[in-house]
Amino acid sequence: MRALSRRLARHRRLIAASLAAICVACALLSVRPPPGVAVVTAARDLPGGRLSAADVTVVRLPPEAVPDGAFDERASVVGGVLSGPVRRGELLTDVRLLGRGFLAALGSGLVATPVRIADADAATLLSPGDVVDVLAAFGQETAQAVTVAREVAVVTRPVTGTIEGALLVLATTSEQALALARAQSASRLSVTVHPR
Repeated sequence: MRALSRRLARHRRLIAASLAAICVACALLSVRPPPGVAVVTAARDLPGGRLSAADVTVVRLPPEAVPDGAFDERASVVGGVLSGPVRRGELLTDVRLLGRGFLAALGSGLVATPVRIADADAATLLSPGDVVDVLAAFGQETAQAVTVAREVAVVTRPVTGTIEGALLVLATTSEQALALARAQSASRLSVTVHPR
């Protein structure tokens, strides 16, 4: 027993140095970021509209699970506008936000056109991807409705409406966008929905 104590006393510095090295290694492992690639996801179910810092969070995924166009930091998406509702945990990519990536996904020759629909309640029934015709009613008492744009896709739907109506974003051609702008300035707009 005494011999063991003498042996331990002789190697005390070596044992202390080894324990210190183990502590340093454990500390380094605890501050190292978890493996995987950082990606931005929805922190909760979102109806669409402008993103705030509270709407998103960053998680880490294996590199092979990260799609093209994914965002790696919250600041990249805060202030951006979602093209439609997303579920909690859903990955946010450039085609989920209005912008160049989203417009490229719409197809060649199409533009995103904001249009105010008179009936806010009817507008909130729409979903991104719905195909609609836009109607304009000119005049007051004996208003006649005409179709201004045919078979245009809904890009975003309003989260809420006001007494003035609800703002939709539609995927239109440039010519349809011009016709819609003219109609909005002189009439109230409504939509009819094509069956899926």
